[in-house]
Amino acid sequence: MNKAINSLRITQTAATVAALMGFEAPKNADAPNPVVTHAAQKALNGRKVERALLYNPDAIALWLFQKYTHLFTPVIENTAITLPVLSVMPSVTPVCFASMYSGLQPADHGIQAYVKPVLTCDTLFDAAIRAGHKPIIISTEGDSISEIFKQRPMEYIFCATPEECNRHALEVLEKDSHDLIVVYNGNYDTQMHRTGTESAEAIAELCKNAADFERLTAAAHAAWAGKACLAAFLPDHGCHDIDGGLGSHGLDMPEDMEIVHFYSLWK
Repeated sequence: MNKAINSLRITQTAATVAALMGFEAPKNADAPNPVVTHAAQKALNGRKVERALLYNPDAIALWLFQKYTHLFTPVIENTAITLPVLSVMPSVTPVCFASMYSGLQPADHGIQAYVKPVLTCDTLFDAAIRAGHKPIIISTEGDSISEIFKQRPMEYIFCATPEECNRHALEVLEKDSHDLIVVYNGNYDTQMHRTGTESAEAIAELCKNAADFERLTAAAHAAWAGKACLAAFLPDHGCHDIDGGLGSHGLDMPEDMEIVHFYSLWK
């Protein structure tokens, strides 16, 4: 089995966002992503990000971007930085998002299987709250992001469907009531498990993710005019096909471990 080779790490995400917004990273977090922080200095002329939109589509693999690049056009057109990123093992949703938002490896944050305990380690959300920011998580009820980051003094909106999540996200953006907005959409992951990673149904969900990111980013531009801003498209892990025409993930293989992250910075 081939090994994943991406040098940038999903564990760098938390410290990257913290550095861009000008507050201390979560305790013991991995270092910031130097590509993004260097680009931010040029794009923002040294200003710190005042508003951040972090869009988390589930299971969008690097190989999907490589094979179906044209389907990512709405994401490409609304971002300036496209980076190959290495996820963590086991490459399953709660483990990966715990690493993304704590900056820690699974052995350190404590989630090492498909379980959804509330994290007790320091996270991006804890660090943001300490610095006086107002984070919000908008996710489908019962999914990993809805569970593992609970019990913080922040706002959560849990919904029945990804479409409902995105409607609420547009409302939050319009009100400009929060400065760190995390939106989770698990529709591609759900569909590829049912019908395979490249089925027509799964590809349609991938296209929805791209279109929804474009729509949310447009709303962020309108709501946050004049502010220094960040929008990012940040999947958690990849995927591969198994017998029976089903999609899966969780292995230490490039299809599951190599993902693609996109960043946009503007003022």
